[in-house]
Amino acid sequence: MQQQNALFLESKQGQFVVRQRPVPTPGPGQLLVKVYATALNPVDWKIQELGIFVDKFPAILGSDIAGEVVDVGQGVTGFTKGQRVLAHGYLTEDQASFQQYTLTTSTFTAAIPPNLTYNQAATVPLGLDTAAVGLYSEVLGAGLTPPWTEGGQGKYSGKPILVYGGSSSVGCYVIQLARVSGFSPIIAIASRIHEEYLKSLGATHVINRHGERDDLKKAITGTTTAPIEIAYDAVSFPETQQVAFEILAPNGILVTTLQPVVEEDQGKGRKVVATYGSPHHSANNALCQGLWGVLEDWLHRGVIKPGPFEVLPDGLHGIPEGLRKMREDEAGGVKLVAHPQQE
Repeated sequence: MQQQNALFLESKQGQFVVRQRPVPTPGPGQLLVKVYATALNPVDWKIQELGIFVDKFPAILGSDIAGEVVDVGQGVTGFTKGQRVLAHGYLTEDQASFQQYTLTTSTFTAAIPPNLTYNQAATVPLGLDTAAVGLYSEVLGAGLTPPWTEGGQGKYSGKPILVYGGSSSVGCYVIQLARVSGFSPIIAIASRIHEEYLKSLGATHVINRHGERDDLKKAITGTTTAPIEIAYDAVSFPETQQVAFEILAPNGILVTTLQPVVEEDQGKGRKVVATYGSPHHSANNALCQGLWGVLEDWLHRGVIKPGPFEVLPDGLHGIPEGLRKMREDEAGGVKLVAHPQQE
């Protein structure tokens, strides 16, 4: 049986170690992908540090996959061996991305268009799915009409939206989806150094995140006379949730990426919902299938643009140091990417 290298988290809150495991075989509806690039996400270091989300060890982490199709499972159409693809992985040994070969679910796999590299493609899956679920899911989001469905593009023309953490990976995709949905103004809270880039994605206003709470609220409400009914907090610290919730109009919705700390009974019918971006969650299946169905075209046409990245040295061995940099907030507004084929 063919062997490969994989990065294992040995135990709950334990250490990472690279060792060998068998290359898996694709079942019905699956593809075997040789992973050329995988991106790191905050959830990866939180699993190690806090012991959350994963309860079976040793475990392989990683959700963002970009690589080449090596084998095609039964019943899969539209994919061929040798094709460049990106996919949203799943936190099981056979479907996570911190290894040299992984299985992907064909419905959450898309061809990489010729204008993108493996590195760029690897920055897309989890960030985009988390943004999309938060905006468009009726269960784990704000329940808006998705822009890939009939009548969805431009539907929210003239409505303002607040994106807290605009320069985060998720925030960048929220801004782009909000633009496709027609929102305006799109108000991003981020560091000033990211202003030009965020405006290129569709933000109309970028407010410096380093302000006092009252100044922030004044700056946000000063951008629009229309009520702000939707806020997406990609940071979701207690203080950011509080600011976003307090500027919401009556009956508005705050979407968070971490557990909510604000109380809905603080009045005015405002709601808060914690999103969860995995397309493998039953509540997200249909919604994310719609997004993945248009993803190759949208990436090709630049409707959705991947974010900035930095490639880590040392392949799988370099991932633990990358996770440390993210945890210590040293990643500097770029997505960290590892190359599992690099020995």
